[in-house]
Amino acid sequence: MATGVEHVDVLIVGAGLSGIGAACHLSRALPQRTYLLLEGRAALGGTWDLFRYPGIRSDSDMYTLGYRFKPWLGEESIAEGGDILAYLRETAAEHGVERRIRFHHRVLGAAWSSADNLWTVRAERTDTGETVTITAGFLFSCAGYYRYDTGYSPGFAGSERFTGPIVHPQFWPEHLDCAGKRVVVIGSGATAVTLAPALTAGGARVTMLQRSPSYVISAPARDRLALTARRFLPPRAAYALARAENIAISTAFYQLSRRDPAGTRKRIRGWQQRWLPAGYDIDTHFAPRYNPWDQRLCLAPDGDFFRAIRHGLLDVVTDRIETFTEHGLRLASGASLDADIVVTATGLNLQAFGGVELVVDGSPVAPRERMAYKAMMLSDVPNFAFVVGYPNASWTLKADLVSEYVVRLLKHMDEHGYVRCVPVRDPSVGAESLFGGFTPGYVRRAANLFPVQGDRAPWRLRMNYLRDLITLRYGRIADRVMRFERAPGARD
Repeated sequence: MATGVEHVDVLIVGAGLSGIGAACHLSRALPQRTYLLLEGRAALGGTWDLFRYPGIRSDSDMYTLGYRFKPWLGEESIAEGGDILAYLRETAAEHGVERRIRFHHRVLGAAWSSADNLWTVRAERTDTGETVTITAGFLFSCAGYYRYDTGYSPGFAGSERFTGPIVHPQFWPEHLDCAGKRVVVIGSGATAVTLAPALTAGGARVTMLQRSPSYVISAPARDRLALTARRFLPPRAAYALARAENIAISTAFYQLSRRDPAGTRKRIRGWQQRWLPAGYDIDTHFAPRYNPWDQRLCLAPDGDFFRAIRHGLLDVVTDRIETFTEHGLRLASGASLDADIVVTATGLNLQAFGGVELVVDGSPVAPRERMAYKAMMLSDVPNFAFVVGYPNASWTLKADLVSEYVVRLLKHMDEHGYVRCVPVRDPSVGAESLFGGFTPGYVRRAANLFPVQGDRAPWRLRMNYLRDLITLRYGRIADRVMRFERAPGARD
């Protein structure tokens, strides 16, 4: 280790939902361990600090998007982005995490040395341009899986001719005034379904233009059981009950969707018939070509999306864009849409491990050539873990479990005098895409950037929180795959 280089036991990359949670788990369970969080931006919060578009909110209930150890005490189950950010800031302050964060530190690369049993991490100071080096015994990537510096926007013919602003939600202008304007929102995912009714509430006349539909369902903005339980139970008990309820409901609905997709389609269509105006063309605008949960379902709190349609404030058009014009868009059907503002809610660009370049003993690590162990570590990469949340449930459910597992792993290493742990790939295990049957466009575009999964445990990704809970919270740390090593000369 070079003289003057700062060293910590655990280095966490990212100070968003996953990173703050990981730091809290570490400080609670292993207070003797030193750690730092490196955050490329100027503030904590990740997604919830970055996105500022109208209506930004959770797409999962807060009793499962919240941390297991920190009760969500807000009134809304589907919460606004500002309230989620306040919850994260409060959590970080309560656990002393804020003073461990190095802001403006964008991690560029990390190199593992088996001779030293250390990661050497290079970070760029985004405020000064300076390069900083830190060493760590364990590297924990909590940077999520999409790029903050750019969103996905397909090239649209003639876009340069349009005289109004074209805005991507990931970079919403602070003073954009949509009141009284004709706004076309391009897209059909969660962002579009959130933006459209929020813009109508602000006085805009909105058309949501989609190439193909998504599943959109209404969900209560408030959880009656949770609010009732708070009147009779201590906060932690009421929170645990609401969390268990939401886990049970979401797991059951997902399993039903996978086992009986035709029946689930029919059930969703029946709900939509009640939420939409009589005679509405559901088959054109709300009947996707894929099965439920092949992609995430979009939530409309208290049916705000459907209410905007019923009140004549929001139109949904299913068509393809032929070209932008000076004052709007011309569609493949020959129809035209007039617009003062166009919003391209067209998706995200993904990246693995925050774009950090990993090197092990001088050899670059190509994520696509590695297999994910328990969907949280990489084959043949020592002392490294990462968080990728569930496609079919709240991100934090998986993030909490991974952090708990990392704590158990570090405790196991301390107890046995180990300095290195590495999952060793079995060449007989078949390889599959990490995301399996999850098929949104942003995943398909970036599938080759991520590690693969195996065709059997512990290499197989489970989209099942209850099964992962048993494995990650209570399962054996020392298994046939994980190899541990002591420092040279250490005694048994």
